[in-house]
Formats: sequence, structure tokens, C-alpha cells
Amino acid sequence: MTRLWLVRHGPTHAKTMVGWSDLPADLSDTAALARLRAYLPDAPVVSSDLIRASATADALARPHRLPHDPALREINFGTWELRTFIEIETEDPATIRAYWENPGDIAPPGGESWNAVRARVDTAIDGYVQAGHADLIVVAHFGMILTQLQRALGIGAYAAFGHKIDNLSVTDLRYDGAWTVGQINHSA
Repeated sequence: MTRLWLVRHGPTHAKTMVGWSDLPADLSDTAALARLRAYLPDAPVVSSDLIRASATADALARPHRLPHDPALREINFGTWELRTFIEIETEDPATIRAYWENPGDIAPPGGESWNAVRARVDTAIDGYVQAGHADLIVVAHFGMILTQLQRALGIGAYAAFGHKIDNLSVTDLRYDGAWTVGQINHSA
């Protein structure tokens, strides 16, 4: 059995769509990081290669750190990157609404569809599960965590988007021939 401890990175405080932009996390809440550190098992840590995730993983101070993994990145928002929903809706209301209301094959211009993100992340997570880790801490992003929650719950993408995933929260999933879900969006 593998238990995945999916941790969302620290906050960026951006009010725009942040995908592959390499914005830093605000890790000044040392009390929250200490609680998170105490809650998580003594297990290997892997993170996205984006600094907000890798710095959060480093702040967890675990002795066994796996290399950063770009397959664990957030959604690539293409030309929507670092723009507000309102700006994009003004320019292209049909595409942005379809992207969030019918997630699947619709992609932002120059970006990834939900199905492409899900396939990318599924492949990476499958590799970690096959490596035989009993516990693995994965520090990554909102979208990445939702892809795995969608998979474990056997729900559609739209239903997955209904889940709240706060910064520095933990969602735990287990794989033992089938996926099961523990806590979702747990704040330590």
C-alpha cells in the first residue's frame, strides 16, 4: 500500500491565474509550517519544480528529498497566465466559461486542457506508487491535487473543481490495488 500526503504549497497572494509562472510562496507563517511538519509522517518528499512548491517542501525539513518533478506542476494556463478571470472573460468569454464549466479537452490558448493535466499527473503519480513508497509527501498545486482527488473518488472534473484545497493543507490518498480517500483539505 502507498499513502500519498498531497500538500498544497504556501500562498502566493496572487489574484490572477497562476500556473507555470514561478512565483514564490509566502512561508512566513512558521507556526502553520511547524504544525504541518508535525502532522506529516517521516517520509520521502517530492515536489513540483516550481519554486512555490519546492520551497514549501524544503521548509518541511524532511531528510529524504526526491528530485523536483516538473510533471507535478500546476495547470499550464498559456496566454491566460497571470491574468484575472475578468480580463480573460472580457476577451474570450466562451472559452474561459467552457474551460471551467466543462473541463476536459478545452484548453486555454497555448495552455493545457484538464485532460492533459490529468494524464501528465497520473503518469507521474503512478511512477511513485510503482516505486513502492509506503508513504510519500507530494508538495504541489491546487490543480495537481484535484486531478488525483478526481481519480481516487471516481468523479468528473467538474465535481473535482468543487473541492476546496487551501494553501498548506493536506489531502491524503491511499493506493492498495484501488484508490481510497482519507482527509481532504486538512489543515494541521
